Amino acid sequence: MVNAYEYFKNHPKFNKLVGNDFLFVEYKCPLNIEEYQLWVENHLITYVISGKKDWITSKKTHKLTAGDTLFIRKGVYTTRQYLDSDYCVMLFFINDKFIKRFITENPSFKRESNSLREYNQIFDITTNDAFKTIIESIFHYLGQGEDIPKELVEIKFKELLFNIVLDSNNKELLLFFNSITQNTKTDIENIMIENFQYDLKIADFAKLCGKSLSSFKREFKECFNTTPSRWLINKRLEHSKMLLVGTNLTVSEIGYECGFKNNSHFIQAFKKKVKLTPNKFKALKKEL
Repeated sequence: MVNAYEYFKNHPKFNKLVGNDFLFVEYKCPLNIEEYQLWVENHLITYVISGKKDWITSKKTHKLTAGDTLFIRKGVYTTRQYLDSDYCVMLFFINDKFIKRFITENPSFKRESNSLREYNQIFDITTNDAFKTIIESIFHYLGQGEDIPKELVEIKFKELLFNIVLDSNNKELLLFFNSITQNTKTDIENIMIENFQYDLKIADFAKLCGKSLSSFKREFKECFNTTPSRWLINKRLEHSKMLLVGTNLTVSEIGYECGFKNNSHFIQAFKKKVKLTPNKFKALKKEL
């Protein structure tokens, strides 16, 4: 599974501007890629210049065409590319530090946020002509590469965020920005619950939470009173039980949906925990 942030940051072929807490990229997608899964360790704003693409979550499919803009929270996603037209976008990666600093420096944007509230994984962003003018100015800077001071690029990025949060149609996104400033343990809990079913390494989950591996393991233990590996196995197995009883998916399909590397690993882990094979568990539940 591709880490989109690392891919764009390190690949030499893309026009990009790299800062300490942000990354701008101009991306033209090749037509031979139709559907793939990726994960992003930093939040992403994507603005479509041309073409069509779907961003897919467990709850909704967001269909993008030219002129559309999304805010995509860090996490795992499936994307679908339409092969009948070239797809070109501007990508803006930002981490939690940048968002916290932006809200802190602008107290008028502070809002009361409920720490127990669930936020969408993807937010549709309403834009205006001023937003597109900012995009065009950033696009011109991209062609100059490293000659542009990072301080100037950061100013343009803040200008972009100002334009977004000043629009009342984007108030849900502003509330999410404020929730990031709380920096509570619920951040780890939310990220793990939203992404446990994906085959990521523990180090990848640490990146999603914006933590070093050692800090992540320590705070995870404080939050869940167990290790990340044990929690993931138990969470995936509990999810597999629901799928075995509530769907017509095969055992191998369920193992894949729950984040197990292969079918034998899933069956072995399930049998060790439940004392039954997945098929026998399913048959027993049907009898009951």
